[in-house]
This record gives sequence, structure tokens and C-alpha cells, in this order.
Amino acid sequence: MFKEFKEFALKGNLIDMAVAFVMGAAFVKLSTAFIEDMIMPLVGKISGGFDYTNKFVPLADNVTVTTLAEAKKNNIPVIAYGEFITVGVNFLIVAFVMFLVVKAISKAKALAAKQEAAAPAPPAAPTAEEKLLTEIRDLLKQKA
Repeated sequence: MFKEFKEFALKGNLIDMAVAFVMGAAFVKLSTAFIEDMIMPLVGKISGGFDYTNKFVPLADNVTVTTLAEAKKNNIPVIAYGEFITVGVNFLIVAFVMFLVVKAISKAKALAAKQEAAAPAPPAAPTAEEKLLTEIRDLLKQKA
């Protein structure tokens, strides 16, 4: 049973998937930082200083907190639509980047297939009949 597990764990596909998972996690952190620290401030500036990340609708009466962090700290139920907007923008950017990556890979595969198809095939080996005729020719040249 251990041998079967070892074969399964060391298969190339499993290792490739693990590497892809780690790279995906790193990409999520990178894209989140990009969205929160670069894109959303620009969106806020364009919209007249509107801060999306801190927008919420309280679901309780007589709420006096003014920030989402305070509401969460005090366990006040809220609809944090600002975070939803931020995550939505993050999703759109990640989806667009993944689209570009898949498109580039598809284009590279198509180019490689085209180059492979365009490469001349190596000449076919001579048939037994051609070899025999070549030997006859060479013998005739030697006699003459």
C-alpha cells in the first residue's frame, strides 16, 4: 500500500498541480495587494474621494459606529457592500489576467504546431530496389 501511495504522490501531474496551487495562492496575494493598494484608491479618487472598502449598511438599530472595522469589532451585523465591490474588481482583474495567459499559451501552442507542420520531413530511406540499383551503378563505374 505504501508503494502505491509513493507512486501516486510522485506522479508528475500531482507535483504540477501542487506547484500550480502554490503559484495561484501567491498570485491571489499579489492581485489583492494590487487591487486594494493601487486600483481602489484610484477608483476612489476618480469618484470624488469615495472609499469603497469602508462602506456598509448596518442591520441593527441605533448603530453609532462609522467604520466597517468598528462594526466588525463590536459584532454588529452589516452588509459590507464596499468589500464586495473590491472583491468584484479583484475578480475581474484576475479573470482578465488569466484570460490573457490562456490566450498567450494557446497562441504559443498554435505557433509551435504550425512550425512543426512546416518543418520539412526527413528524406525517406532508400528502398531495397534503390539500394540494389545504386550498387549496380557503382559496380559499372568501377569497371569503366
